[in-house]
Amino acid sequence: MRRGSLLRLVVKRLAAALPALFAVIVVTFLLMRAMPGDPAVYFAGLSATREAIEQVRQKLGLDRSLPEQFVLYLRDLARGDLGQSITTGQTVAYEIATRLPASLELTLFALVLALAVALPLGILAATRPGSWVDHLSRVLTTAGVSLPTFFTGLLLIYVFYYLLGWAPAPLGRLDSVWSPPPRISGLFTLDSLLAGDAALLGACLKQLVLPAVTMALFVMAPIARMTRASMLGALGSDFIRTARASGLTRGTVLYRYAFRNAMLPVVTTLGMVFSFMLGANVLVEKVFAWPGVGSYALDALVASDYAPVQGFVLTMASLYVLLNLVIDVLYGLIDPRVRIEA
Repeated sequence: MRRGSLLRLVVKRLAAALPALFAVIVVTFLLMRAMPGDPAVYFAGLSATREAIEQVRQKLGLDRSLPEQFVLYLRDLARGDLGQSITTGQTVAYEIATRLPASLELTLFALVLALAVALPLGILAATRPGSWVDHLSRVLTTAGVSLPTFFTGLLLIYVFYYLLGWAPAPLGRLDSVWSPPPRISGLFTLDSLLAGDAALLGACLKQLVLPAVTMALFVMAPIARMTRASMLGALGSDFIRTARASGLTRGTVLYRYAFRNAMLPVVTTLGMVFSFMLGANVLVEKVFAWPGVGSYALDALVASDYAPVQGFVLTMASLYVLLNLVIDVLYGLIDPRVRIEA
């Protein structure tokens, strides 16, 4: 892909995403105000007087009309101000910047684990349809997607922490006896690796394994199923029969021709899975006391704290836009025949 066409693609996709982001801002703003509960009552306390509640409401700006609140909110967004969290006392931008790397680290590690199992499993199931490998693939993927993530997490904690004692206590990203690595990327494993601290890296990985496995078990199913279906379609194509008739080795036919042509649907599935994981890992974060952005948004939602929820939704929407842009670029790299500019 040429640099000029890539730049045009980026500009075109970002421009097309602006109306969608604005719609997300509007819908999130209205839904938060439509939810039951009064933030002023919550933060003033149950025993607060009516005058105290009104003072809190004025301080929060909730005494203004909805159009006026929305205009002020847009003005703050234009200045890069996502507001301030009343529950934590910190700015939403600071909280998201601090917690988002934890969610990204968990999501990326879980996705790598899922790919390491689902891709080979899907390829083997496609090359041996009806065999025990194919049946095992169906059983594993069905079990993984059928079990709720919170149940899987609690089961793993019970077995590997409580019964066997192999895993550390599920109390966040790092055990209390360790200090976090010097902050570079916010990803503890990467920062430990960059700092050259192997012991700290091992401690971070120990805390990361169980929550990552919990998420990976849930997302393996769509990846393995799409890999199997795409590989079956590719292996039955005419160009595969031609490649086999030409005397090419089985590995060349399978990986260089079949798998590469089956990658586009798999990449699309990966994009959807990754988007789902970013927004839906709140249960895993709660079970393992993981200080991610999902649990932060859930706590704010329970407290009717508008700014963190609005900032969380806008951040997730922006990440989805960037993720779709990366997928479009990958389409062109995998198969240059795909006209991603269309």
